[in-house]
Amino acid sequence: MIKSSIALVVFLISFPLFAQEELVQSIYFDTNKSDVEARQTNLLVDFIKKTDSIRIESIQIFGYCDDVGKDEYNRKLSTERAENVKSEIIANGIRNKIIVTIEGKGRILIEDDIVDNLPEVRSKNRRVDVVINLLPIPEEDLKIPGVYATFNKDNIVGDRIVLSDMLFERGSSTLTVKCKNELDKMAKLLNRYKNLHIEIQGHVCCTPPNHKEAIDKATKKRKLSQNRAENVYKYLITKKVSKDRLTYKGYGNTVSLGKGPELDRRVELVITKK
Repeated sequence: MIKSSIALVVFLISFPLFAQEELVQSIYFDTNKSDVEARQTNLLVDFIKKTDSIRIESIQIFGYCDDVGKDEYNRKLSTERAENVKSEIIANGIRNKIIVTIEGKGRILIEDDIVDNLPEVRSKNRRVDVVINLLPIPEEDLKIPGVYATFNKDNIVGDRIVLSDMLFERGSSTLTVKCKNELDKMAKLLNRYKNLHIEIQGHVCCTPPNHKEAIDKATKKRKLSQNRAENVYKYLITKKVSKDRLTYKGYGNTVSLGKGPELDRRVELVITKK
């Protein structure tokens, strides 16, 4: 039996767009199987046809296997899965020229710290991801209540500061030059508005289904969102913001903006006291 799931990624936020939109549908396979059932083909085709065709730039198809078996076998099987999905899509009227990638990526290794629910984890790795890349939508200013790009004198408790340059590389908690530049500005404002207390909230994207937190590539520990928040905390202290006004916490993937994976690799500054 093949199962399917849809992950919708939309990049809208209260600052200008800067990343490509993606829509992803995953189809899951039983062990050693590569055939696509008719019912699942219909779901996949409907998924694509419901997408705004004017904005579809390309489609990519990636096949995967679990970690059981030899590399050569898994590479072949994952490629067969991807090719079969491509054939079903084309047979149902999707234009071949917009399919720019068909790739079998072989097996997905199980992370060292995963010891529970191995059958479930492996079942999620036996899949094909169909990725629809969309052309950027027109730049717009979508206001989200309580979300701001900076501190101001009218802020209230609960307001969130989301910074366009306070985004991290995948799997990283390292502060980039852009991050530090943004934090320099925030530190000056916090030192101006000395009554403000904040919680520094770290977030991640794109974790396995059975994990809320992600692994930090630098430490190999599943504390990525916490490390992101802690690094911001430490940096603000170096800029003479009193640590008595600061707390930090990692929220993993539990507080998605719903605006796309890149924007979930972020740290927010949330006002807790004024």
